[in-house]
Amino acid sequence: MVVGAELKVIDDQNERTLGGSERAAVLLLALGEEHGRHIWERLDEIEVRQISAAMARLGPITPLMLEQLLGEFVHKLTSTGALTGNVDATERLLSTFMSEDRVAAIMEEIRGPAGRNMWEKLSNVQENVLANYLKNEYPQTVAVVMSKIRSDHAARVLSILPEEFALEVVNRMLRMEAVQKDVLEKVEQTLRTEFMSNLSHTSRRDSHELMADIFNNFDRQTEARFLSALEEDNRESAERIKTLMFTFDDLAKLDAASAQTLLRNVEKDKLAVALKGSNEAVREFFFGNMTARAAKMLRDDMEALGPVRLRDVDEVQSGMVNVAKDLAARGEIMITKNKGDDELVY
Repeated sequence: MVVGAELKVIDDQNERTLGGSERAAVLLLALGEEHGRHIWERLDEIEVRQISAAMARLGPITPLMLEQLLGEFVHKLTSTGALTGNVDATERLLSTFMSEDRVAAIMEEIRGPAGRNMWEKLSNVQENVLANYLKNEYPQTVAVVMSKIRSDHAARVLSILPEEFALEVVNRMLRMEAVQKDVLEKVEQTLRTEFMSNLSHTSRRDSHELMADIFNNFDRQTEARFLSALEEDNRESAERIKTLMFTFDDLAKLDAASAQTLLRNVEKDKLAVALKGSNEAVREFFFGNMTARAAKMLRDDMEALGPVRLRDVDEVQSGMVNVAKDLAARGEIMITKNKGDDELVY
């Protein structure tokens, strides 16, 4: 969360200067309960108190003010190309709103002792990145690492490693007894100095991918407004974001088997709402992947719905996109951004 900077926002009546905690409060209010919950869960108690206090005294924020704030956020991410976090930047940021003693205590936890939270961190490293590093280590070292990280993550890493090497690691794990403390600390230190310290340079997420995910969660009016504004300010970034976005209309590019799998995982009443607000091409695509009887029943359900709020359509369509991404992540369907392009990996 940005807590140190200030931003002036203006509407037709007045001008307000929002501090960092107020800006964070506005963004979390805009994200709402569903999308903001994951951010709240990652804040410590002090951050929660600070942002909550700012939120309680925030007062009215007009749509124009919100647009300026979100626009500034989008502009910073797309113009800088990336956000980089490191120990020094973290310490400087904490020092702007915490006491010196509190900052020192937190930084001590971050810097040491060796291996603090190491295994939790490794469990969040992309499996292909971790496997690429471990394939050059001794099988016994890899066995120790595999025994300490989450089982599901270890399974994915082992499946990527060369088969003969992976089997050797498995055999070492089967024969492995309790790991001595000094051996474990040595492995942790090696991982910290040779792998984790360089991880940000090898797996940093592209800022345009991040913004595409954020734009996917906007309602269509907000999405159109921000894309239009961004096209005027930075057309190249706007085009790249649009290329990376996966929208409800892109579901019409599914192959027949994937479309039918998706339909089996979507409730019929929600499908009716989603198609009620879609274009004719998307409707015909889904009707074409049903039996004639099922398609007729769905058409009847859509007609019986009457007028549907655009907000409800956006919510249901976004839910279907998320279901498709979950199915793709489990390997049950294949989704593509454009027909003939490579598969998108989520």
